[in-house]
Amino acid sequence: MPSVIDDASIPSPAKLASIDKSTIQQLLPRLTPRKKAPQSQNPLPLPETPSLPPPIDTSTLKFQVPTRRILSPSDHELFQASASYKLVLSFVFSLSEAAADKKISSINKAELPRFIKRILSILSRVEETITRCPPADQGGSRFGNPSFRSFLDTISSESASWHSSLGIKSPSAITEVSTYLHNSFGNRTRIDYGSGHELNFIIWLLCLNRLSLLPESTFPALALIVFPRYISLMRKIQSTYYLEPAGSHGVWGLDDYHFLPFLFGASQLLHHPYIRPLSIHNELILEEEGDEYMYLSMVRETMASKSVKGLKWTQPMLDDISGAKNWEKVEQGMRRMFVKEVLGKLPVMQHFLFGSLVPAAEGMSKEEEVGVRPEAEETEGGEVVVDNGGVKHVHRDDAWGDCCGIKIPSTVAAAQEAKKKGEAEGLRRIPFD
Repeated sequence: MPSVIDDASIPSPAKLASIDKSTIQQLLPRLTPRKKAPQSQNPLPLPETPSLPPPIDTSTLKFQVPTRRILSPSDHELFQASASYKLVLSFVFSLSEAAADKKISSINKAELPRFIKRILSILSRVEETITRCPPADQGGSRFGNPSFRSFLDTISSESASWHSSLGIKSPSAITEVSTYLHNSFGNRTRIDYGSGHELNFIIWLLCLNRLSLLPESTFPALALIVFPRYISLMRKIQSTYYLEPAGSHGVWGLDDYHFLPFLFGASQLLHHPYIRPLSIHNELILEEEGDEYMYLSMVRETMASKSVKGLKWTQPMLDDISGAKNWEKVEQGMRRMFVKEVLGKLPVMQHFLFGSLVPAAEGMSKEEEVGVRPEAEETEGGEVVVDNGGVKHVHRDDAWGDCCGIKIPSTVAAAQEAKKKGEAEGLRRIPFD
């Protein structure tokens, strides 16, 4: 095969020696150092923690029953520019920061403030209510159990005395604050649960903070003792009454029901000496450290409830996040996700309740003015849009089916039914899993 290079074009050594060095430099291509590829920047700015305003003076406050006020995209925009938005953001991020670099066991339960113990006592009473309202036999159905409604009704009838034990004397104040607690266990009509209900529990704690009952000194205990206790309680409620995932079965691929444990849990692990984001694939670490760190506990629970092994198939976003360089990146991502996917999504925030302690912004719609039924009577989870012709339900293309309240069987229900049949070792795969 003939050579690609013409030998005649190559100067002889003698000819090269006669050529001036400056001429040779001109003939040679200029060498330029390689530039490092620019690192991709996250288009979403890192949300900072707004300063938490001091508790309000309740002497001139007119308490009210919390209602929905985010009934349209314009209402949502008003909320995102409001003081209440900053208040919620500040409280959630402050709780997360209070958990930074701390194990759950770092809080001495014997030295908990009396008020924290009273809150834990209320959660224990809620758990006792499960025993008094056993699930009805559904013949193997894995959809929501109707006995959940009796469970919520019992809580509603007894919670006034629970809140009195917290030192809240005004009946109207009890009505407002307790509404958030009632709505933190799931929807009575749809028998489902999602991140919006989880947020209601946080708002319940925020209301107690606004009433000067939970100072910032209690935040570590709230994040590391009270909130994990609530998550544990919710796991029992979900498995007892087969609560359906609100929306579309784990929109973010984190968990079918919860979001905030991943934010608080990532904060716990910020500077851990040996647990890395990739460690969530190590079953030994999950087993040994899961009781101390919320993030690991949630991964462990999620893996236990799935019939298919491997986060890559069941929780792909968790699998992707495990490739992060460190927990700081994970925590920052969770902050962004909370702002964008929880507070920033209308299908979630349309169920948010506003009262006097967490007030709506001026100009936001009211249920009675636009003819919208109260949240407890809504049979769909759809977005409500107010226009000149009245109120209408619309379907959203960017909400993963959240808008229609599609009934989706719970993987927790599948696991429980399998246990009843002695199939705990080989769970059947269910649709949409």
